Amino acid sequence: MVQQFLVRNNVKDFGNGSQPMLFAHGFGCDQHMWRFVTPAFEDDYRIILFDYVGSGKSDYASYNPERYQSLQGYAQDILDICEALDLQNVILVAHSVSSMIGLLAAIEKPSRFSHLIMVGPSPCYINKDGYIGGFEHKDIEGLLETMEKNYIGWANFLAPQIMGNADRPELGQELTDSFCSTDPVIASQFAKATFFSDNREDLSKLKTPSLILQCAEDIIAPSQVGDYLHQNLPNSTLKQMKATGHCPQLSEPGETIQLIQDYLGVTA
Repeated sequence: MVQQFLVRNNVKDFGNGSQPMLFAHGFGCDQHMWRFVTPAFEDDYRIILFDYVGSGKSDYASYNPERYQSLQGYAQDILDICEALDLQNVILVAHSVSSMIGLLAAIEKPSRFSHLIMVGPSPCYINKDGYIGGFEHKDIEGLLETMEKNYIGWANFLAPQIMGNADRPELGQELTDSFCSTDPVIASQFAKATFFSDNREDLSKLKTPSLILQCAEDIIAPSQVGDYLHQNLPNSTLKQMKATGHCPQLSEPGETIQLIQDYLGVTA
């Protein structure tokens, strides 16, 4: 059973330390997105990388549409890996939607996690009830409709905007290529689970200390979202990044590493 989960999620386990750092990728991505960050931590921590089922080099045959119709199914992937490797005292570093996936996992099994580091998080992407998520409901519906009609065109249009940093087009191209390598049917379902999720009521349930890394000029998670999270997440720390766009682990890995190291140095 242990080996089954490790193959299913394409788990990589390395590093010279004992405390686990588990890196969780965002929508349309895979563990390769962390390649500029993990070398800074592998001397001091046990590094765990993985792909959600349906992403990267995971076992696509294990994909179950019913399980993955909500973020809870992805949270179960994280918990399965933790159980399979008997991980304790885990520092979970989560990008984008994985921040809320990680939150759900940490709420369910708080004893497993020591810190939750959220990179570009959002508890709700849709503006509602005075809350600013960044998108109107009709905008999300339009995005998903375009995605289902012309996935490659959608990826080529949206990925560079998500990445930002237009002066470095190779970054937008990498995210585009990552989106395009994902199965369109699975990507569509993951997108629905992501953009229609609303985890605002779950925030108060988190007991694990958290770091919020808020990027500048992020169209997916605007600055109001970071402020909202900090106000509603118990025991949270908010750091406003100089990095722009939604993927600082690629665009500004040095700043991303430094903020994580500073936080862990103070709280560990």
